[in-house]
Amino acid sequence: MRADRLVSLVLLLRQHGRLSATALAGELEVSTRTVLRDIEALSAAGVPVYAERGRHGGFALLPGFQTELTGLNHDETLALLVAGSRRGAHAFGLGPALASAMRKVVDALPESSRAGAAGAVRRLLIDPETDLLARWLVAEELPDTVVAEIRRAVFAGHRLRIRYAAVDRTPKWRTVDPIGLVTVREQGYLLATHSGEDRTYRLSRVLAAEELAEPAERPERVDLGRVWQERSTRFRTGGDQVAVLLRMDPARRAELVGTALAVLGEEAGEDGRLRLEVTFQDARHAEWALWQLAPSAEVLAPPWLRESLRRRAAAIAACYGEPSLSAVVAVPGPEQG
Repeated sequence: MRADRLVSLVLLLRQHGRLSATALAGELEVSTRTVLRDIEALSAAGVPVYAERGRHGGFALLPGFQTELTGLNHDETLALLVAGSRRGAHAFGLGPALASAMRKVVDALPESSRAGAAGAVRRLLIDPETDLLARWLVAEELPDTVVAEIRRAVFAGHRLRIRYAAVDRTPKWRTVDPIGLVTVREQGYLLATHSGEDRTYRLSRVLAAEELAEPAERPERVDLGRVWQERSTRFRTGGDQVAVLLRMDPARRAELVGTALAVLGEEAGEDGRLRLEVTFQDARHAEWALWQLAPSAEVLAPPWLRESLRRRAAAIAACYGEPSLSAVVAVPGPEQG
């Protein structure tokens, strides 16, 4: 760990020219005391790092230690740097490793390419944390030790014990044969088999993991794209799906189609509204999705879903039926005026 950090420290100084101990500590996610100890270790090892005093001072390196990376044209270099700005690596716990790799790549570029690539990549933004409506894209919190253990088992081809917390169930241990890892919209999944049956586990619900020495029972070669597609298809067509008949404003049809599993039937009504039959993953999915579309969509069937939405609407209406005490504005009396 310390050797990697020392390399990263040197690369940061090479790329930025001069950085304070506080800035280095922030980049390396360590304390300033650790940075100062690392600087001493580098100096003792003969690395020409020196301190500059003053308001704009910090630590810097003497010129040198340049290893050029050849064979990359401008577009290839830019593509690699853009890939490093994506947050997909977070789903597999590889964010720090990716940042370290990007520093090494940038440092190894020829001087003529480095400045141009760095300037160009600042003109591109991939997957910002919010959309145009300022809605935050929440990344899953994944313990590094758990994800690292899962990665090791996947790459080594070993069986894996995981303590998994399925939705609305008590967490329990199970032994699985890992096949691969998939990330979709910043959510990570472990594809595996359990007692010979296909299983897909959400990484954020794995509370603990232990790589076993026993070899995993899995094929030598795997097409993860095909496996994921097959499992996605089974997920959409099986389980506790709910079929819903509704009528809605055509202007919001795209929103409905974007969240429903499938559209089974559709026709235009005389009142200009659409009449559709769609399916959802389960009851909770159906109620959530159709509540987002209210009042532009009205459930016609099944009756239990219509009643559930009616109760929710009544509860909201009751909540806002009377002004709250905090909403009452006091009018100043004559003695205050």
